[in-house]
Amino acid sequence: DASHFYCIAAAPDRLPAVLAIGRSNGAVRLLAGGDQPLAEEQLSRPQPLTCVAGEGERCHGFFYAPVGEPARPPLVVFLHGGPTSACYPVFDPRITFWTLRGFAVLDLNYRGSSGYGRAYRLRLAGGWGKLEVEDVRAAIEALAGEGCIDPQRVFVRGGSAGGFSALRALAELPQLRGGASLYGVSDPLALRRVTHKFEADYLDWLIGDPQQDAERYRSRTPLLQADRIRAPVIFFQGALDAVVV
Repeated sequence: DASHFYCIAAAPDRLPAVLAIGRSNGAVRLLAGGDQPLAEEQLSRPQPLTCVAGEGERCHGFFYAPVGEPARPPLVVFLHGGPTSACYPVFDPRITFWTLRGFAVLDLNYRGSSGYGRAYRLRLAGGWGKLEVEDVRAAIEALAGEGCIDPQRVFVRGGSAGGFSALRALAELPQLRGGASLYGVSDPLALRRVTHKFEADYLDWLIGDPQQDAERYRSRTPLLQADRIRAPVIFFQGALDAVVV
């Protein structure tokens, strides 16, 4: 309005807040939210991570050490949905659940995520189901090389498109010890048939044409690779989900 800008803001140590920022002097006023649910000693703050992910390219993410920082802790890799969405260094109770229990967490912005420039996001064209798996592998190796995690105790989880990537990682990376798929895509072609109009041709960009690139679809369909997944996996799926069936 004439005197203030208004926004919803987030931070690593508190819940989202509605702010009023004075147009003339920049003074900030808290209108709602912004509570701090944890004491400082209970909080794990995000540490930016960048690592080489093949052919000189890099992937990014945020690493959360467990509270108390035990030596070489187990790791849970979080894979966001979208898949061209992103994770941000803001307070997330799902991450805190693990860091308070002795686990490290990697919130991974694999190649194709938003927030690192147009070329980085467009890198996922034709590469979904392959690039992010390479990035999971590269990030695990980088963290293990720095002594930040125990590479023998690494788990992966994701929802929707992130669930697809988690299942692909479980099929391709035998070092993973377990995973979780939350309404994850197990059959991209089934998703393509039923998805909403706004994303009707999205799979053609992410993987390829179903006829011309049929082999690429087969090689990246978790449903056809179930026998390659040797680690325990927990599935959460809505029976009435009309998009991810």
